Amino acid sequence: MHYRLGIPVKVVGAPLRAYDSRRWPQQPHLSVSLAYLRDLFGYLYQHHIRLYRLAGQLAPYLTHPDLPHFHRQLEECATELAALGDLARQYHLRLTLHPAFYVQLNSPDPAQVARAQTELCAATALLDSFGLGSEAVIVVHVGNAFGDAVSGRERFVAAYDRLPAAVRARLALENDDRTYDISDLQWIHKRTGVRLVFDVLHHRCHNPTRLPLAEALALALGSWPPGEQPKIHFSSPRTELRRSVRRGALHLQLPLPNQHSDFIHPFEFIDFLQDAREAGLPAFDIMLEAKAKELALVRLRQQLARYAPELASIVG
Repeated sequence: MHYRLGIPVKVVGAPLRAYDSRRWPQQPHLSVSLAYLRDLFGYLYQHHIRLYRLAGQLAPYLTHPDLPHFHRQLEECATELAALGDLARQYHLRLTLHPAFYVQLNSPDPAQVARAQTELCAATALLDSFGLGSEAVIVVHVGNAFGDAVSGRERFVAAYDRLPAAVRARLALENDDRTYDISDLQWIHKRTGVRLVFDVLHHRCHNPTRLPLAEALALALGSWPPGEQPKIHFSSPRTELRRSVRRGALHLQLPLPNQHSDFIHPFEFIDFLQDAREAGLPAFDIMLEAKAKELALVRLRQQLARYAPELASIVG
């Protein structure tokens, strides 16, 4: 049994970029992003990081309706994409995607749903171009409530069923911190079969049914088919007071419970993982959502080695 740790998008311990972030007048391109990504993959490999979330903007303006000259980037970079997919397999690096907030399949606006479908088809084509298997998931949220959360999840099911089979095979659904909890996701899973990605902090922030954390985790893990390693998201809430001076006046910003901290609280993580093991749950990959990115991951490993050596050997 082994638990892989991973990070999303950027690294902070090296001057490496995750994607071409130039604006459209500067003609950004997927080929530039892939060159950045090759170096970043090497950095992750050196730090024994085997789980990574790709930037949603990897192919800039790929689906922009008013910029058609950006639409063929996948075809233009077919060779580079295949080569980078080979490198990811060589490094045993699991890749995932998390599209932008505006991808909302449950919107009552048909235009917004159509836009979400376009984005998800493009994300699927990107992962397919890497030659990645079904473990390379595209993680989405149900969306906003739009005034009626029950109708919203029904619209999600209807829109999901209209997606191409290749897109449905990539999708995974994450619980959020305000509207759709793990019980809502389980309702959707029973009607669609979509895999569920459990976000621990979101569950702590939004759990109206008071479902114990271990039970919620078990529900999510059980939605994955045999042979596929589930993934979850883990973060610690920010607790720091932030100070700033504006126009000569001191402003204090109190932390919110749904904000990510710079690092992972080691004892919270140890308790969580020990509870999962004692419950007999299968292993899963863990995306660490911490502001310090790979520095937080490396520090957590060091803390596991000191405070929970029995876990250090199976977490990496």
